[in-house]
Amino acid sequence: MSAFSAKRASAKRAKREAIILTLAYALALVVACFAMPIAHAADRDLAKRQTIDREKLAEYAQARAAYESLADPYWESIAKKRSKRRARRSFKNLTASEYVLQQPPIYSGPLKPAPPDGATSPAKPIPVIADFLREAKAQFSFVPEAPKTENEYKRAYVVAARTAGLTAEQCVRIYAFESGGDGKYDVQAGLEYDVPAARAVSTGLGYNQLLSTNSVELLAEAGDEFISVLRSKARSATGARKAALLGKIDIVKKMIAFSRTVPDRWNDHARLADTPKGIGIHALNLDIDVGPLLQVRKLLTSVEFARRYDVNGPLSAAELEMMNLTGDGNGFEMVMMTDRLRARIPTSNFFQRGGYERNPVAGTNNTVAKLIAATNAKMDSEAKLQGAKTMAALFEKF
Repeated sequence: MSAFSAKRASAKRAKREAIILTLAYALALVVACFAMPIAHAADRDLAKRQTIDREKLAEYAQARAAYESLADPYWESIAKKRSKRRARRSFKNLTASEYVLQQPPIYSGPLKPAPPDGATSPAKPIPVIADFLREAKAQFSFVPEAPKTENEYKRAYVVAARTAGLTAEQCVRIYAFESGGDGKYDVQAGLEYDVPAARAVSTGLGYNQLLSTNSVELLAEAGDEFISVLRSKARSATGARKAALLGKIDIVKKMIAFSRTVPDRWNDHARLADTPKGIGIHALNLDIDVGPLLQVRKLLTSVEFARRYDVNGPLSAAELEMMNLTGDGNGFEMVMMTDRLRARIPTSNFFQRGGYERNPVAGTNNTVAKLIAATNAKMDSEAKLQGAKTMAALFEKF
């Protein structure tokens, strides 16, 4: 190719590239022209949604602030009255003036708006049986000895209850109330029914729905009693059974030692219960030897509390349940009230604010009399189910 021909070819290529570049710029300009209105529309929609979200959030904040201006003083007065009652160190001669007689304010404003992007902070999952078993093995090399049948666990529970001096009426009706009348030894709160949407609502486990904090606290306070029972069983056992019991004793001792690493206070035990070791301790409720002792001891603790204040007769199941539900001190106040006082006193006096707001039963049955009546009604109904009937029949045999 001559220099002239090469020059013409180069000029053609340059011209062609210029045309292509011009067309590309033109196409980009056309796309931009069409895209700009779409982008502007999307921006306008986003701005509109953000404005609506801000308005909803402002509306919620205003309503909530108005509610809190009533709720905060109310719950402060509840706490002050409770402190004064505790300071008197007596549950006798309770009077209406020692309680807040008004019902708590109810929030009726709009719900808190969801975040604009739909993101929410994930709640900490509640441990379930698989977690209890996993941590028991990992932290203490412990695998609970499961009962061969449900009735085997019930028999062990009945024997422990009889030994502790609890009555059939107390145990059967509380079992009916707490476990739904037919709950198994490993029933967990919220997982009573095998349905896809079921989820644990607390660590409440077993016939009396012990929380993981209960398990830690009971080991700290009554662990020596459990060791004594296990040793008695080991002395009368032979072979593999004896070896298993001796090994179990060593493990339970380690659990007791851990539970006693903090002061004997509910909040400190709750902190331990939320650790891997504390979660593992809760698996004791699933063991045929220790589980019934734990479940029974929770009720016996309330009975002993009442005895310290010279109430030696048997508490009704509903009265015992009040102590189980609200704590021994709060529940015992209800036990000591006259019927006339029970009809006047709001249930809010016996709860922390958060616990009350999470407990629709206490809010609906908003006086002591109503709450006890509702508890008795549920016990009457659930005690007719097969699990409760079986337990009642076992009490007649032992």
